[in-house]
Amino acid sequence: MKLLVVCGMGVGTSVILKTNAERAIRDLRLDAEVEVADVGTARAAAATADLVLTSGELAAELGDLGAPVVLVTDFLDADEIRTKIGAAVGTGSGPASS
Repeated sequence: MKLLVVCGMGVGTSVILKTNAERAIRDLRLDAEVEVADVGTARAAAATADLVLTSGELAAELGDLGAPVVLVTDFLDADEIRTKIGAAVGTGSGPASS
């Protein structure tokens, strides 16, 4: 499984979200890799992604990426990220986006 983390520039906040997403996939015992993209490269990178993690603002800007999009409210909230990834892949409960 491939998770794509998208942030505005693909640098600072994406590293935080990537780190928390990697922790979540370990906790959920998923066989997955996490890649990072900025808004400009997200569409191409999403072509091979199984799941996209981003903010609501960027999701609206990106439009349809062809992969399910998980909206993360707080990139620092590891529990939110784990819950939403789990729900999106069917290993947890709760909404995949908010």
